Amino acid sequence: MSTGLTHYRGLLADIKTRVRQAQHKAALSANAEMICLYWDIGRLIDARQKHKGWGAGVIPRLAADLKNELPE
Repeated sequence: MSTGLTHYRGLLADIKTRVRQAQHKAALSANAEMICLYWDIGRLIDARQKHKGWGAGVIPRLAADLKNELPE
C-alpha cells in the first residue's frame, strides 16, 4: 500500500471521528438546553396555577394555543 493512500485513510478517519464527536457534543448541548427549557416552563405553569387556582384551565388552554401557534 502506498504511503499516500495510508496518509489519506488516516486523514479521512480523523475527520470522520471529529465530525462524529462534534455531532455528539451538539446533541448533548441541545438536549441540555431543552431540559432547562422544560423545567422553566413547568415552573411558569406551576406559578400560574397557584395564582389562578387549580381548575382554572391553564394547562388545557396553553396546550390548545401552543398547538395552534407553534409549528410541528
